[in-house]
Amino acid sequence: MKNFALIGAAGYIAPRHMKAIKETGNTLVAALDKYDGIGIMDSHFPDAHFFTEFERFDRFIDKFHRDSDQRIEYIAIASPNYLHDSHIRFALKSGAHAICEKPLVLNPHNIDQLKVIEEETGKKVYTILQLRLHDSIIALKEKIAKELTENPNKVYDIDLTYLTSRGRWYFMSWKGDVAKSGGIASNIGVHFFDMLSWIFGPVEENIVHIKQPDTNAGYLKLKNARVRWFLSVNYDYIPDEIKATGSRTYRNITVDNDTFEFSEGFTDLHTISYKHILEGYGFGLDDARHSIEIVSAIRKLEPIGLNGTYHPFCEKVGNA
Repeated sequence: MKNFALIGAAGYIAPRHMKAIKETGNTLVAALDKYDGIGIMDSHFPDAHFFTEFERFDRFIDKFHRDSDQRIEYIAIASPNYLHDSHIRFALKSGAHAICEKPLVLNPHNIDQLKVIEEETGKKVYTILQLRLHDSIIALKEKIAKELTENPNKVYDIDLTYLTSRGRWYFMSWKGDVAKSGGIASNIGVHFFDMLSWIFGPVEENIVHIKQPDTNAGYLKLKNARVRWFLSVNYDYIPDEIKATGSRTYRNITVDNDTFEFSEGFTDLHTISYKHILEGYGFGLDDARHSIEIVSAIRKLEPIGLNGTYHPFCEKVGNA
């Protein structure tokens, strides 16, 4: 049984980390969040120590091994995106491995600095890249790899469309602040960019067509793919037939006009991620680099409007 701590216990994704810690046979010793309505902890680790102030949490982590002759071996991080880098550093310097939610950090230079701290501390940084563990996506990667063995110069045409509706609260929270979330591409798209570059190779061209607070869209040329992508939290852009079902989310990926279906199979991916990490096979800093480079570049690029090769949903924004 390994001892875990959790930074960011009140957010949407935190219960998946609690569940993963429990289902892998480990224990949550302490958790931190400035919000104190964490009733969900009763379902997982009611005896865990809880802190709303970082300073007291820091002191507890430091004292724990002195008082109990045990260590906090892993610190899971599900805090706001802009704090990931700082909280990873804290974990490593506290003698623990870090398990961090996506996006791992906001900029590639943060990865370079964390590699230095890994060397100094002898501890590892792991990131949650759960789409790489999805059965359908693994099957797609194997299919594409086989086809590229037969035809290494093949270039696929891909459309990535992801809409996940958010209310007005979103733009009043840290998620609506580009400096804190990294913007739409970082906050809701980074794992898709990771998956695509993992399967189709590194980026050769990166163009942004639309960059608005609720919507990003652009074009990526990967080594073996041309990708038109559209990401939004605006309900208005969801297709009418999807709205008619009552759904507020639309996820679609086409590969050479064939729809790639992967709507199911997400329930246990955090637990599977934790199993991989505990077995020594987790995804580290270098695994996260390509996707962080992509979203960091998107953040800095100027949108060119509806010119060139753009996603068809861009016209919805133009007509809004």
